[in-house]
Amino acid sequence: MTDRARIEAALDAAAAALEPFTPGAIASRLKQGDDPVTAADLAVNAALHRELVRAGEGWLSEETVDDTDRVSRSRVWVVDPLDGTREFIAGIPEWCVSVALVVDGVPVAGGVLNPATGRRIVGSLDEGVTLDGEPAGCTAADQIEGALVLASRSEVKRGEWNRFFATPIAVRNMGSVAYKLACVGAGLADATWTLVPKHEWDVAAGAAIVVAGGGRVSGPEGEHVTFNRTHPKLTGFVATAPALEAPVRKLLDEMRNG
Repeated sequence: MTDRARIEAALDAAAAALEPFTPGAIASRLKQGDDPVTAADLAVNAALHRELVRAGEGWLSEETVDDTDRVSRSRVWVVDPLDGTREFIAGIPEWCVSVALVVDGVPVAGGVLNPATGRRIVGSLDEGVTLDGEPAGCTAADQIEGALVLASRSEVKRGEWNRFFATPIAVRNMGSVAYKLACVGAGLADATWTLVPKHEWDVAAGAAIVVAGGGRVSGPEGEHVTFNRTHPKLTGFVATAPALEAPVRKLLDEMRNG
């Protein structure tokens, strides 16, 4: 079975694990850092681990105590069983299961499933991107004017996107980092970014999909991004359709220096 097929099978297993749970009608508790967790998160985490991990492979998940032995592994599965748990609890259909394969620090394949809408986006560097089973990829947008940029719902609420509302981009609020990235990789939006720290499990699958779709992913300052770090947290990221990389970088520089 190919790595991509393993991701597809893992998403199927996650969907089955979610069947007993109803978004918007599920109890939750707060874990360390005041992030919510539900029984659904834990059920999906167990299903993904059973489906994915083989001898010699590492594992990094939001819902598993980190074993830093993974850093010595070439192949590491980086997963977020429910990215957008707050949206899941609230019944907002902007959450997903996120699965990535990282090889030697590079996300080479990723899959994102939004069970609330049935949307599935899968990508790999060798086979490209599919959206609900059909070939897809990043948009051909090359102008900042009117570019559709997906923004974090929580970041907008905190006022972190206020400075962008007066710029020529079109901003749409959306939950789930992984889902926003996957939408860019599948051509459903032109760009997304966050300029605050994010965990690797939020970003890895979506980053693989963006690059597989022909897009660009970098750090907030344009730096190269690697995964499976000892401390698995990024300073942020910028993801764009290929021809928008320079215009977006220019906009961010203007906002930073203005």
